[in-house]
Amino acid sequence: MIDPRLVGRIAFAHRLPVKPPLPPGRHPLGLFPERDAILHVPARIDPRRATPLAVLFHGGGGGAEKILPMLEAHAEARGFLLLAPQSLFPTWDLVIAGHGPDRERLEAALSEVGSRFLLDPSHLAFAGHSDGGSYALSSGLTNGDVVTHVIASSAGFLSVQVQTGAPRVFVSHGTRDAQIAVAHGGRSHAAQLERAGYDTTYVEYDGPHAYDPAVVAQAVAFFLDVPNPA
Repeated sequence: MIDPRLVGRIAFAHRLPVKPPLPPGRHPLGLFPERDAILHVPARIDPRRATPLAVLFHGGGGGAEKILPMLEAHAEARGFLLLAPQSLFPTWDLVIAGHGPDRERLEAALSEVGSRFLLDPSHLAFAGHSDGGSYALSSGLTNGDVVTHVIASSAGFLSVQVQTGAPRVFVSHGTRDAQIAVAHGGRSHAAQLERAGYDTTYVEYDGPHAYDPAVVAQAVAFFLDVPNPA
């Protein structure tokens, strides 16, 4: 049998917290000496009640500080935890050569967050833009027994060797994207997902290779099962 770790499977299970919760704000989790995972804790959440979690993956050459603004204001306003892992190398291992240290680092970060907060098992999203969107899409479908929602913005590829569960998927792509053509990105991914039977929402917007704030707001509403504010 193939080692499930080699195809991107993450060993994570929801459990009761055993450590004190972190206060509101941004917190490096203290797991790694370099490129540590960062958790944004919104104000006014009750750590004793189940809280949604969004895991946000940065693009190639980026990091947590660069990608956090994509969802941070929404996390604060809507009251969900926001975890930003960071790839060990300039982009995610899956993009470079296959699942490796980034899967292990993600697993450790999820375990740490779950040890401090009671997480809502019905609202755990993998989200990302560009290479981060590809990672969220690929890893989210691979770990659909834990990941309930996937939000992929301007993703370049979809690589899944093992499909697990049935997460709902939100795919978006700019029609003027000069880095990843919409026909080879969003449109192709949405068609594959629909053929595979996933509950898929696909949104195109008039824009370049950058996430669109209005579309992000729509994706957050999709994740939390609430009306879109727009």
